[in-house]
Amino acid sequence: MLGKLLELGLTVIIAYLIGSIPTGYLIVKAKTGQDIRTVGSGSTGATNVKRVLGKNYFFLVMALDALKGIISVLLAEHFITAGSSLGIAPVLASIAVIIGHSKSVFLQFKGGKSVASGVGTILALNWEAGLTIAIVWGFVTYTTKYVSVGSIIALVLSPFLMYFFNAPAAYIAYCFLGAIYIIYLHRENIKRLIAGNENKVR
Repeated sequence: MLGKLLELGLTVIIAYLIGSIPTGYLIVKAKTGQDIRTVGSGSTGATNVKRVLGKNYFFLVMALDALKGIISVLLAEHFITAGSSLGIAPVLASIAVIIGHSKSVFLQFKGGKSVASGVGTILALNWEAGLTIAIVWGFVTYTTKYVSVGSIIALVLSPFLMYFFNAPAAYIAYCFLGAIYIIYLHRENIKRLIAGNENKVR
């Protein structure tokens, strides 16, 4: 039992480190020499990368950040731990990866808003819910022209979609708490939306 708990602890640490890999920062640094944290919103996420490198890199960073979430969940699911039937191990890894993305140990605990990484974890936990969330995000973002609005609405719907697709209670709880956390990370975007000066997708 102790060995399995140690494996779980190690998995959570690895998930946090995977989440901490600052893909947007590294790509912008390699391409332009700029520190993405000094551009636009200061986020290392795909939306801010788009301001520097364009839409192709927006999709590249988004895919890589989602992959961080997928890998972390699959890694956790590899281990059989106490309470595994309830989905505890992959949920803890999911929490670790989105915290890692937003509070990267490699960037003095700064980072992005964890949307792509969060959707990646949901895809790995329940592909039906994850795919639906990705479609909702794309539709809302396209129609409103606001990435932040698409992100917030998609994540708010995530616990309900998990419930609809009969996911374990731990997955539903994770999506609920994750949505609150990601909305908190978007607090400045929400202020700009209310003020009418949030940046639109060009």
